[in-house]
Amino acid sequence: MNYEELMEQARPKLGKICKGCPICNGRACGNQMPGPGSKGIGDTAIRNYEKWKEIRVNMDTLTERRPVDMSLDFFGKKLKYPIIAGPVGLVAVHYSDAYNDTQYNDVLVSGCAAEGIVAMTGDGVDDTVVQSACAAIKKVGGLGIPTIKPWGPEKLAEKFACVKESGAFACAMDVDGAGLPFLKKLNTSAGSKSQEELAEIIRNAGVPFIVKGIMTVKGALKAKAAGASAIVVSNHGGRVLDQCPATAEVLPEIVDAVQGEMKILVDGGLRSGVDIFKALAIGADAVIIARPFVNAVYGAGAEGIHVLVQKLAAELEDTMEMCGAHSLQEISRDMVRL
Repeated sequence: MNYEELMEQARPKLGKICKGCPICNGRACGNQMPGPGSKGIGDTAIRNYEKWKEIRVNMDTLTERRPVDMSLDFFGKKLKYPIIAGPVGLVAVHYSDAYNDTQYNDVLVSGCAAEGIVAMTGDGVDDTVVQSACAAIKKVGGLGIPTIKPWGPEKLAEKFACVKESGAFACAMDVDGAGLPFLKKLNTSAGSKSQEELAEIIRNAGVPFIVKGIMTVKGALKAKAAGASAIVVSNHGGRVLDQCPATAEVLPEIVDAVQGEMKILVDGGLRSGVDIFKALAIGADAVIIARPFVNAVYGAGAEGIHVLVQKLAAELEDTMEMCGAHSLQEISRDMVRL
């Protein structure tokens, strides 16, 4: 199966809103939520995609010919590629009931582990979502990253008990989830976190902690001060705040401010190995890709994950070769034109 065949199989299963577009650029789904669209007028997801395309890569083939190594050491785990599958929740609501969250996370976690990468799993109001996701991570020896919503203290304690039971090597919180419509309607203590609240959450986590939803230098420095091991430069795919900058626009300044003191991940509109190369050249340690993994799972389960990962890896390898980089460490900012 190739990628085009995968997408052909996925389209009939993705539901009424997602079109399974050949290029997942946010235009067809626009602002449709529930659905895979983004908030408000729906332009943030589109901007995420387009800003990566404005960055160009600098070709240099006057280099020694050597094998390309795309592996990444990530909190004690050696990943085959610098690719992490992003967390997606309420798949039956946003796509179709071909999968529920338990089934989706089970396929995603095991499929990614088989490809030598890791998946971040989603969270939901139903506690069984995190419980089943953590069970899936435990089955693959902790090779997954549970991602917890910014709940209040009591619910966080319950959720992180599951995280510890899973043996996960790291965990995350998508603090920008505070802007999700379903979370705002709950009228609970869930929502934004102060630096002090975040520091306490990180202290209690017990594993390297990733703060997802950072879009400013100020936010990055607060996450660092709170003790985060990594941040994700992310606007939640445009789903939490209308008319945000694209992640590609803010990544350079955040990388420069952090100066290697935390790992930096980035998501939002990355759709090819060339996009991945651009993010790494700017200074990200790895990338997170979410919506395409939904297409892959809905299209062909674990085989779909294999097809997608191998497509992205082949594109990244080719770009590295053509730009003169033979390892992730050799990728530098002068290999792209911002």
